[in-house]
Amino acid sequence: MANASSCRILIFFFLLYNTLFLTSTHQYHPLDPLTPSELSRVRTIVKGSNPSPGFNLTFHYVGLDEPDKQTILSWILDPCTKKPPRRALVNTRAGKKTREIVVDLSKNSVISNRVYDGDGYPMLTFEEQIAANKLAMSYAPFTASISKRGLKLEEVVCESFTIGWYGEKAGNNRVVRVMCYYLDGTVNLYMRPIEGITLTVDLDTMKIMKYYDRLMVPVPKAEGTEYRGSEQKPPFVQSLKAITVLQPEGPSFSIDGNTVRWVNWVFHLGFDMRAGQVISLASIYDLDKDEYRRVLYRAYISELFVPYMDLTEEWYYRTFFDTGEYGFGLCAVPLEPLRDCPANAVFMDGYFTGQDGTPGTIPNVFCIFERHAGDVIWRHTESGIPGRVVREVRPEVSLVVRMVSAVGNYDYIVDWEFKQSGTIKFTVGLTGLLEVRGSIYTHTDQIQEEVYGTLLAENTMGAHHDHFLIYHLDLDVDGDANSFVKSTLQTTRVSNTISPRKSYWTVVRETAKTESNARIQLGSKPAELLVVNPNKKTKVGNPVGYRLIPGSVAGSILSDDDYAQIRGAFSKYHVWVTPYNKSEKWAGGLYADQSQGDDNLAIWSLRNREIENTDIVLWYTLGFHHVPCQEDFPLMPTLSGGFELRPANFFEHNPVLKIKPPKDVMWTNCSSSMKA
Repeated sequence: MANASSCRILIFFFLLYNTLFLTSTHQYHPLDPLTPSELSRVRTIVKGSNPSPGFNLTFHYVGLDEPDKQTILSWILDPCTKKPPRRALVNTRAGKKTREIVVDLSKNSVISNRVYDGDGYPMLTFEEQIAANKLAMSYAPFTASISKRGLKLEEVVCESFTIGWYGEKAGNNRVVRVMCYYLDGTVNLYMRPIEGITLTVDLDTMKIMKYYDRLMVPVPKAEGTEYRGSEQKPPFVQSLKAITVLQPEGPSFSIDGNTVRWVNWVFHLGFDMRAGQVISLASIYDLDKDEYRRVLYRAYISELFVPYMDLTEEWYYRTFFDTGEYGFGLCAVPLEPLRDCPANAVFMDGYFTGQDGTPGTIPNVFCIFERHAGDVIWRHTESGIPGRVVREVRPEVSLVVRMVSAVGNYDYIVDWEFKQSGTIKFTVGLTGLLEVRGSIYTHTDQIQEEVYGTLLAENTMGAHHDHFLIYHLDLDVDGDANSFVKSTLQTTRVSNTISPRKSYWTVVRETAKTESNARIQLGSKPAELLVVNPNKKTKVGNPVGYRLIPGSVAGSILSDDDYAQIRGAFSKYHVWVTPYNKSEKWAGGLYADQSQGDDNLAIWSLRNREIENTDIVLWYTLGFHHVPCQEDFPLMPTLSGGFELRPANFFEHNPVLKIKPPKDVMWTNCSSSMKA
């Protein structure tokens, strides 16, 4: 889903209304996210520049304006050279205009300030959503509608929903639609929608522009919707016995500022209020070459598209862009030790900017821990040698970086897992609450029409919907000159007498020349997808590379002319490849709210630029089609999906042949609240 209630409530109270922050003493890194003190300076500089005199200035995004890639790479080779500039990118609103401002922190000045006059709007702030939701409570027609339904006003809570775009030429004002829910015996508000009532609120004027009470539908019962452990009644599922994660010598990784080092990996970890986790400069140590080799320059979730399939008046516009409209990082929540993360986890905080420019903090936004779950990284038992049995086993230990983003009703558990084999595994777990529609139906036998969902309980319809997460993966496989290779597995008939076999399969390789050659819908044919460095080869002549191992092949099945699909066109293909361009970061467009699909990945790719043996970006769409079932009620068990990037001729041989198992399988680390 997509509205930001849960994250608003949890994070709004972490806003810091002073500038007395602890500053890190670690070595400077040009990709470090902006610190609280830097965010405060940005606020002071922007306000001091008076970009919109006479109007209330609101901040919608503040993040690092990262230096050019080649500047970063040059600095890494020689950190003693001049430090790259430290700049902030700021999106503000004032006087119904959006501004793009660049602040140079080294000069304490604004170096760029322009009005954006295109389609779409910047991210919503928590504060304006809260203000919009409150308007309903003092609006006479609304209170009358609540009274008409026999509901208690004090038990009503409201949420703001972005409205999308449906072909309007001039676009709409910056508005949201406010829908409401009923508590009265439960905290599971999403299971008790008040259908038929809609308020349209202009966020710039903070006024109700439209109101209608279209129909009355029974509010689903509170009974059976409670999910808090303290409120559950017997009988209970049998309890597990104690499970402990022990590391007597402490963790095997170290954190210096935002740089993480673990066994054979080193990478930079940052937080962005739009993207959430940002992994940069991931390199792996090659024992044979005695050097770290580049794998991934920069990676993050670029957009999360969640279109619902319900066409009723209160639902058709629910086609959310959770990253660009609400902020995937902004909705990240503090992780709970021993629940969200194991006892051996180390935690890091994240920083963001409130509507007035004041810095805020999300404590424990990341946890980093070593996973030892009983998996095996490799093994073999050899019993074919007469009189001998050879057995070798190596347990797998990996490093996990975790964040949870609670975007309204859904909680997304996002893991980046680094393995000693060189594999990077990307996993997303979907849990939380479904978005349900109130219904007149109490049994499936009564349904004689299209209801766009599944009847989960009496008067409770779980709407069909999708989740499409697109990852921006700037791979630099042993350097930044890379190519994308699609290897198709083809059946070949045996047409002569060389074998009694009738067929076999062979590999047909094609190197993509331009962007159009690299758009791929998975699932129709078996294929191997690789990013290779054609300028680097192994000793036996294979180009070094990394292979994409897809997970789910769910892709959008909306029509191309559907307005939601025009905006979320990246979901049509699982794989896109573009040449590196610093400005091409957000697959749904920089201004996703009410965007019209004219500045997104699909549009950029129409230029059909050359992508062979150059600096390229791989975009991967991880999709879920969700047909709700009763097991998803009243709270959904975690549904996980993911994909991997795995070495393919990157090493000369198995890179984990010489790894040693942990000294002691009984790990100890009694602290459950370690801080980086």
